Amino acid sequence: MRLNADFRKRVVIRPEDYSWVRSPASGVDRMMLDRIGDEVARATTIVRFRPGSQFDAHTHEGGEEYLVLEGTFSDENGDYGAGTYVRNPIGTTHKPRIADGCTIFVKLHQFDPSDTEAKVIDTRRAAFQPGSAPGLTVLPLHAAVNENVALVRWAPGTQFSDHAHWGGEEILVIEGVFQDEHGDYPAGTWIRSPHMSRHRPRSDEGCLIYVKTGHLPQAL
Repeated sequence: MRLNADFRKRVVIRPEDYSWVRSPASGVDRMMLDRIGDEVARATTIVRFRPGSQFDAHTHEGGEEYLVLEGTFSDENGDYGAGTYVRNPIGTTHKPRIADGCTIFVKLHQFDPSDTEAKVIDTRRAAFQPGSAPGLTVLPLHAAVNENVALVRWAPGTQFSDHAHWGGEEILVIEGVFQDEHGDYPAGTWIRSPHMSRHRPRSDEGCLIYVKTGHLPQAL
């Protein structure tokens, strides 16, 4: 499967565009955002687990990164409530089990081999830092040779200057409404902008976004 696999193209998927697909595991549905491969794939996905669902034990040969959006995700290593950010490096194994249901944003097979740091961050308890413009606060989540990841909170009325992203930019709107000259993006919207694309972002009502930069190739 090749879904939104041309990283030179901008992609915007809003909640009204969601089309859930059943996974091979009972009680697990997926909203595929981009994908290169079949069941084992380089993939970016929103995954919805129904109460009592689980996955068999499996190994992440290309690494796994996820952010819990709703509910509690659990495995043999712990319980991860909404707002928890987790990185499981290449070669790690786990067996997910979900008691009461949850939804996660997950990225698979996208780790650089040198990126070996496991990480669990409770973003709802962590302290945000002042950002590079008035009204912005930032919670850095991860930095590696091929990516930078953060949560960014926009106070109402915040505007940022026109700028370009070397290596592209990927955004998931978690709360509120994010905006730029191309449109308005409510919570649940996923935006992938290619290498050296430009925009002038703002948020009239305020928002919280997940942002990853530097990770998109110029062509694939």
